[in-house]
Amino acid sequence: MSQNATLTLGLKSPAGVAACATGLTKVYGEGETRVVALDSVTVEFGRGRFTAIMGPSGSGKSTLMHCMAGLDAISEGSARIGDTELSGLNDRQLTRLRREKIGFVFQAFNLLPTLDALENITLPMDIASSKPDQEWLELIVGTVGLSQRLRHRPSQLSGGQQQRVAVARALAARPEIVFADEPTGNLDSRSGAEVLGFLRESVRELGQTVVMVTHDPVAASYADRVVFLADGRVTDDLPAPTPEAVLDRMRHFDAKGRTS
Repeated sequence: MSQNATLTLGLKSPAGVAACATGLTKVYGEGETRVVALDSVTVEFGRGRFTAIMGPSGSGKSTLMHCMAGLDAISEGSARIGDTELSGLNDRQLTRLRREKIGFVFQAFNLLPTLDALENITLPMDIASSKPDQEWLELIVGTVGLSQRLRHRPSQLSGGQQQRVAVARALAARPEIVFADEPTGNLDSRSGAEVLGFLRESVRELGQTVVMVTHDPVAASYADRVVFLADGRVTDDLPAPTPEAVLDRMRHFDAKGRTS
């Protein structure tokens, strides 16, 4: 069987679902050191939707994202990107899946200091020996407001501009889904709002799918929906979030003794 065929095998995802987990469990260690980071999590991430994942420290939110993105192996259950079941892929296939179908934005910008902004944006495609869609690339660069900064290196850019480069890099290959882990954690409030606005714009105007881990109620309010985790389990699901509604749900966790 060819690698291409292997990547497309699996049960068909429900219509409009970009990624899903079913009974996903992640366990670290054994015996006395055994920790259940995710406990039979079932959740879907809608295509063309912006979903935020929130929860107290240690709730499993980053672990869920890492498992869904193929960065961490699952212990039990299922994780799927589109029609592709991640647990059935070897390391080479996982690498290919991440390169072709997944975009990443992290708290640390992860830009190469010797490359300019444009070179950082196209780096994943350069590594894959694939050419970017020039029209799409120009649209992305314009959307994140970098048209006049493409020949600047990271040291010549502000933190907000560097994160915009990272967002453009995540979007440049037209992935099926973008995972963002605390993307505004190293930014001031104004720069953070700009980056969140670009992610929101990519969903509304470009049809992108974004899943973002955050601890910030204001950041979560940019999403279409917030999924709450506690103790490795999904505990709540809030559509059309506002900062006030998100904060109220987080206070509910505190009232139960789950403090961040």
